Amino acid sequence: MKLKHLLLATTVAFGLNAVPAVAQDTAIDAMQEYLMFSDYEAGIILPQQLDQTVFETALFVDTRDAGQFEEDTIPGAVNIEWREVLDRIEEIPEDRMTILFCNTGSLSAQAAFALRVAGRSNVVVMQTGFTGWQQDAAYKP
Repeated sequence: MKLKHLLLATTVAFGLNAVPAVAQDTAIDAMQEYLMFSDYEAGIILPQQLDQTVFETALFVDTRDAGQFEEDTIPGAVNIEWREVLDRIEEIPEDRMTILFCNTGSLSAQAAFALRVAGRSNVVVMQTGFTGWQQDAAYKP
């Protein structure tokens, strides 16, 4: 192998390895910025806070799998599995509150975090999830 080919291969190899590191650094920076400037209770809502006005104005996103969604869900909710929220971000409106929920709030919290880091400040997670809504909701349509 000629020296120029070796240098070119080395340059390409280093370049390809640098791209993921830059992307990772960018993602970490975005998450750090979000965490530093978020209020303690930013991005959450409790089932007790869900009144008729919330149901009339917010979009509910069930982040559980399709089988659980078909079995039972909050009336009017749409199903976007938690792992798919960034792939389907165009389905999540920017102009109204969007409430994400799963069974307990743990998976939907991950989805909400990803969306909030992606710039969707209107997205909240329902703490205690669908189970909490069934037990503690102040309003059920």
